[in-house]
Amino acid sequence: MAPRFDFSDLWAKETRRGTPVVVKMENPNYSIVEVEEPDGAFRPMEKRRGKNAKQVTWVLLLKAHKAVGFLTWLATVFWSLLGSVKRRLSFTHPLSSERLGRDRWLFTAIKVFLAASLLILGFELVACYRGWHYFKNPSLHIPTSKLEIQSLLHLLYVGWLRLRADYIAPPIKTLSKFCIVLFLVQSVDRLILCLGCFWIKYKKIKPRINEEPFPNDDVEGLESQYPMVLVQIPMCNEIEVYEQSISAVCQLDWPRDRMLIQVLDDSDDESIQQLIRAEVTKWSQKGVNIIYRHRLVRTGYKAGNLKSAMSCDYVEAYEFVAIFDADFQPNSDFLKLTVPHFKEKPELGLVQARWAFVNKDENLLTRLQNINLCFHFEVEQQVNGVFLNFFGFNGTAGVWRIKALEESGGWLERTTVEDMDIAVRAHLHGWKFIYLNDVKVLCEVPESYEAYKKQQHRWHSGPMQLFRLCLRAILTSKIAMWKKANLILLFFLLRKLILPFYSFTLFCVILPITMFVPEAELPVWVICYVPIFMSFLNILPAPKSFPFMIPYLLFENTMSVTKFNAMVSGLFQLGSSYEWIVTKKAGKSSESDLCSLTDKESKKMMPPNQMVRGVSESELLEISQVEEQKKKPVSVKKKTNKIFHKELALAFLLLTAAVRSLLASQGVHFYFLFFQGVTFLLVGLDLIGEQMK
Repeated sequence: MAPRFDFSDLWAKETRRGTPVVVKMENPNYSIVEVEEPDGAFRPMEKRRGKNAKQVTWVLLLKAHKAVGFLTWLATVFWSLLGSVKRRLSFTHPLSSERLGRDRWLFTAIKVFLAASLLILGFELVACYRGWHYFKNPSLHIPTSKLEIQSLLHLLYVGWLRLRADYIAPPIKTLSKFCIVLFLVQSVDRLILCLGCFWIKYKKIKPRINEEPFPNDDVEGLESQYPMVLVQIPMCNEIEVYEQSISAVCQLDWPRDRMLIQVLDDSDDESIQQLIRAEVTKWSQKGVNIIYRHRLVRTGYKAGNLKSAMSCDYVEAYEFVAIFDADFQPNSDFLKLTVPHFKEKPELGLVQARWAFVNKDENLLTRLQNINLCFHFEVEQQVNGVFLNFFGFNGTAGVWRIKALEESGGWLERTTVEDMDIAVRAHLHGWKFIYLNDVKVLCEVPESYEAYKKQQHRWHSGPMQLFRLCLRAILTSKIAMWKKANLILLFFLLRKLILPFYSFTLFCVILPITMFVPEAELPVWVICYVPIFMSFLNILPAPKSFPFMIPYLLFENTMSVTKFNAMVSGLFQLGSSYEWIVTKKAGKSSESDLCSLTDKESKKMMPPNQMVRGVSESELLEISQVEEQKKKPVSVKKKTNKIFHKELALAFLLLTAAVRSLLASQGVHFYFLFFQGVTFLLVGLDLIGEQMK
């Protein structure tokens, strides 16, 4: 009897069209025919227009042309990048690499991680070649029997798997969870600050002056209504900007006998001293009440300079002091917009104005700095000023009540952030602050990465020094408990310590390590969604910078190594925590071109035959020597680029982790690690910011 083939069970699982027909034959030579539809066999076939060989050839040629064009564009971009790197390295002096000094500990740790990652990657490649490891399946079976061990190398690999799963993955998971919690807490803080800023904009909340403080008619006849104001311009070897800053301050709209300008020059170059002294003499002959001071003993950096100037006997006659750094160019109405806020407010100690930047569009580095500083002034300073009446003094573009400075202990030389130091001590003594977001003072941001890195190191090491020194004073002060909590938890810990800690640890250490320890892999929302959202919030105060959101995110992670190193150095007094390096200026003039304005004012104020009236012969000789020195051709020094070791080491570490992620087909992780590694590489080779000329 012929065998029976019953496929009913198979047809019950699969849904098919048509009526199946089973043909049974007595002869063993049998066959099964399945007809999809009853009339399928009698339906005429559709005529399809096929492509001939010539058309297929043209289609293939067109696709090949597109592929070759894309590969050519990619090769061109890669070749241009290599050319830029080659030019940058050719202009790099052998001795111009970054000096690590006592901060070598972080660089050494990064090198150890890099060597370990390369060793593990090579080990896993060998294991994959031997068939012991598959990158796309990290959860492998670990052999437990000796019979399963094939060789000594296999035994080492099995030992690594056990070590990774039992001892390395658990602490990494714990640390990553801790950093994620800090990340979320800091994100909530940023979100609350943004909501507070939106509320201020919606309600149009801002400090206002109740009545017109000064008459607009006869200023000279009503001089007694203007308080005495001392204006200080501290500077040190800033030859690029001294002239425009002195010019701007000398044109402040204030009665001349109610204002004194102090040019506090700490320059150690005698030629620069002569130039600044001559500039002061020039404005003094125009009737401006201005004096030049130079310290013989230069201690304490800027704090020591300001402290020395405040110790003069004539300072007792002044009620307020306005401070401008050497690159700041205030508008003529600055004092009339700030000083009136002190009227009938005896508890007010500080009025802070906002910074505006004349070179924010100079290069990519200045654009990224503008994003950070816009958020700082528009959101942080404004929200803290409106709701808390306290914020960190920015060191310049502000007016202090001299009584508040004296009661708070004056300028101290114990840290590199004397501005934050005096602000904290004034807050502990009960003084209130006001921030004016509408009053802007022009200044510069660093155009080179080297200058920006040194500035950020000082800005992040100083707060940790100050926190260590004033913690006890905060705890024992008589201010309210919520103000103490705000100072310790938010002002210092969250925004000065936790931010650089989790940013560097999570994105530059834990993330690349988890590529080699897949048991502790970070979720996608931690490395993608939340950072992009936070970058979006940071860019809101500078809406024209939205095209730079991704570069901003990558660059902020790159700067985390500098900020983390500075934070640790300041907290534990390591390395160059008390080093003050004056930020390099480019000497950009404001949009109104203050230099030409100065020339016009000098022609209006004093005829040529009266320019030297009241000047001694020695001053005339000095001015003539300075003028001759200005006319001499200036020798242009060849710029040299620097190599930044920590950034380069982290670049290779992240790129190695990116290769490991690519082998494991981790899309988001690979793209983040790759682009972050390229960003570190560009920064490490000094390819961002001011370029070679």
